[in-house]
Amino acid sequence: MSPAQRLRDIREGFERPFWVANVSELFERLSYYAAFASLARYLNESLGFPTQDASSLAGLFGGLVWFLAAFGGAIADRLGFRRALSLAYLILSCSYFLLGSLGSSWMLPIRGLVPLGVLVAFLLMLPALGIALVKPAVVGTTARASKDNVRSIGYSIYYTLVNIGGAAGPFVASYVHRHMSVENVFRVAAVSVFVMFFAVLMMFKEPRKEGDAPPPSLAETGRNFATVISNPKFMLFLLIFTGYWVVYWQEFITLPLYVAKYIDPKADTELLLMTGPLAVISLTVLINLATQKIASVKAVTLGTLMSSLAWIVLIFMPTVTGVIITLVCVALGEIVQSPRYYEYISRLAPPGQQGTYMGFAFLPIGLGSLIGGWFGGKLMHHFGEVRHQPTGMLWTIIGVGVLTAALLWAYDRMLPAKAD
Repeated sequence: MSPAQRLRDIREGFERPFWVANVSELFERLSYYAAFASLARYLNESLGFPTQDASSLAGLFGGLVWFLAAFGGAIADRLGFRRALSLAYLILSCSYFLLGSLGSSWMLPIRGLVPLGVLVAFLLMLPALGIALVKPAVVGTTARASKDNVRSIGYSIYYTLVNIGGAAGPFVASYVHRHMSVENVFRVAAVSVFVMFFAVLMMFKEPRKEGDAPPPSLAETGRNFATVISNPKFMLFLLIFTGYWVVYWQEFITLPLYVAKYIDPKADTELLLMTGPLAVISLTVLINLATQKIASVKAVTLGTLMSSLAWIVLIFMPTVTGVIITLVCVALGEIVQSPRYYEYISRLAPPGQQGTYMGFAFLPIGLGSLIGGWFGGKLMHHFGEVRHQPTGMLWTIIGVGVLTAALLWAYDRMLPAKAD
């Protein structure tokens, strides 16, 4: 196919809801990663939480968001994607504003009544309610508003825009943190998603594809949910793949603390976290074209192995440059696996159940963050603060990733994917 034909397919292959949903996702990701980039060090250095507690709370922020997406997908199927997105952005704008107001004078009476740890944990859980609706609605819109011949490209576009937001978020966090205050990072995040609330109301039309079933009833939603849970092959795949995200989330949960404590205390860790998303933006299309003939599960396995072995660089090059190279290598593995992961699951979803299946697609991301926050904090405390051998933490993380890749390889050999 010539480049001109490919461009025509892209131009004609996507309906307007595809572009509205994915651009809104860009700003949602900007808000999320701006908050996430500042969170661990803010909890540890500004609020005085110990390393283990700061890591666990950061993992809670990341994990619950994705865990609830499994339920949010079923709700999005029922509400329709337009109502789900508009409700989600309203919830998110309020949630980030409250996080940014934690130190405000009007919050002092509440802080006097509730222990700080409990209050922070509650406020970190609020954004999960909104993002649990955003993620399956956007990915489900991508499935419904894309023609079959460009669907894989649609997921690459989705993932590229996600990473533009992922790169912009840490940059915004760094700028706001340096020129204003860290609390204002959350307020800027609130403004970003509040604008998207109006954008969805004004420009998003509910996508429908010929052959789609009507929106499910509550009983049908419950049956769809039970059907997914009772699919042992699918659930086993999600469980194994959780290991990838235990490794990946260390980039945001423990790496900023690791850099500040053991590499360079003056390093701008928020700015460093732009590295991965920038690599993804630059290389996604190229690598997607180079790996498009690899079967989906094999691409996921290869990407997992690449992202896991990347941490070896930081062990042998404990410098800011080594951090940058490590993050680029982690991103290369992410590029290989992520679009193919969503493509694989979207092809497993029956008509009318894209939201439910796509919601479950985010379950490993949530579990990986919840486990990764607790696990990474334990490793940093044990190897860094007790044994004073911080590289032991990195070797353990690598081991988890390699084991995950081995289990994915075994899964593919024993339960080959018919969707490919």
